[in-house]
Amino acid sequence: MDNLISSLDQHIQNALDVTFKPETYSQLGVIILIYTVSYMLSSRMRKHLPVLKVPPVTPASAPIKALVYRCGKLLTPIFAIMLMRIVLGFSSFLLVDDWVIQTGFAIAVLMLFSSFINLVITNSVVAGAFRWIGMPILILHLVGVLDNIVLVLESMSVELGNIKISAYGVARTIIFGSLLFWLGRISNNTGKTLIRNQLALDFRTKEIVAKLFEILLFLVFVLLLLHLMGINLTALAVFGGALGVGLGFGLQSIASNFISGVIIIFDRSLSVGDYVGLEDGRAGKVTELNMRSTTLETYDGKNIVVPNEQFITSSFTNWTRQNEKQRYRVDFSVGYKTDVRSVCELIKEAVASHPQVLSGPDVVFEERPDCEIDSFGDSGVNMFVEFWMEGIDDGRNRVGGDLLLIILETLQENGIEIPYPQREVRIVGSESSLSK
Repeated sequence: MDNLISSLDQHIQNALDVTFKPETYSQLGVIILIYTVSYMLSSRMRKHLPVLKVPPVTPASAPIKALVYRCGKLLTPIFAIMLMRIVLGFSSFLLVDDWVIQTGFAIAVLMLFSSFINLVITNSVVAGAFRWIGMPILILHLVGVLDNIVLVLESMSVELGNIKISAYGVARTIIFGSLLFWLGRISNNTGKTLIRNQLALDFRTKEIVAKLFEILLFLVFVLLLLHLMGINLTALAVFGGALGVGLGFGLQSIASNFISGVIIIFDRSLSVGDYVGLEDGRAGKVTELNMRSTTLETYDGKNIVVPNEQFITSSFTNWTRQNEKQRYRVDFSVGYKTDVRSVCELIKEAVASHPQVLSGPDVVFEERPDCEIDSFGDSGVNMFVEFWMEGIDDGRNRVGGDLLLIILETLQENGIEIPYPQREVRIVGSESSLSK
């Protein structure tokens, strides 16, 4: 405490000694010149740089641009600090006492800190904490007495075995821990917003990547906080390694599904909305894509929960990943006496009339309805019609049943017979045997 009081007295005496010296006023002129140049430079940059000239229309959707625009108003104190630092480097050689320049530098730093609070920090509670806690600490540092205060606080300590708890350690943990918490929250919100604004990613992928970013950011700030508290991270790493090995054996399946989920997200083989068919015949639309499993919703209202590992180790069919258009066929038969060529034209025209079937001159020839002979059956000619449509032929898009009805009505309207199995029975033997 005596050292602290002595240091304050020394600074006050130095200030009184240089007040009436001619070089004091020359240093004041240099400070005024530096602030004028800084203001002119910052004004010109804000005028010519688009990112500093016009704020974003929707700041919530562009947090980085909004932050850069607000930080543009900090250019004046930033330039002043830079120029003042250069002048301080020369003043130590040219001046006996550069106390005035140092004061001007301290004022520039305080201006930057105050402007940062007013322009960047929107939360009133956090801004108040910065003003009433951060500002005094910064002032004590600039006048050179913070180190003495730290020594006084470190001397106020309690030892519990190998653990030493000091007033400085507690104050440092509370102050910088709160700062880390605030920075983590801001970084988390900004990172999530940037991820969700990526148009190249689908909605579910954005949410999962945002969650991974949040977990990674949380781990980073926890490690920084532990280091700030003076906890030995080496011992923690050894303990974490042993714990990880144990969890690896016990949670091997969960870890495999988690890693498989990450692979699925980044190779984009699956996404929400895809219609997927599994090897065992089950199929459904992807409604949820989590880190452990994927949920498929069938058209009869059931949910199939599939472990992510199955999509990595087994083959599956993604019906709609690259192309929503699908090709289907409907089978029917006609009698052998039917004019098959005219039937093909009638059926193609009838199928093309369905609103969900792709047809018309603007559709490529390969995707237009096509009617062909499949085989010659016992009772008639087996035929089929192929067609393309958007989506899956099931659920709301159940087109196959509609086309069967359209084909039946078309054949009936044109007097075309649909054959049915017929059998001719012959009785083998003589007439005498029959009369008996």
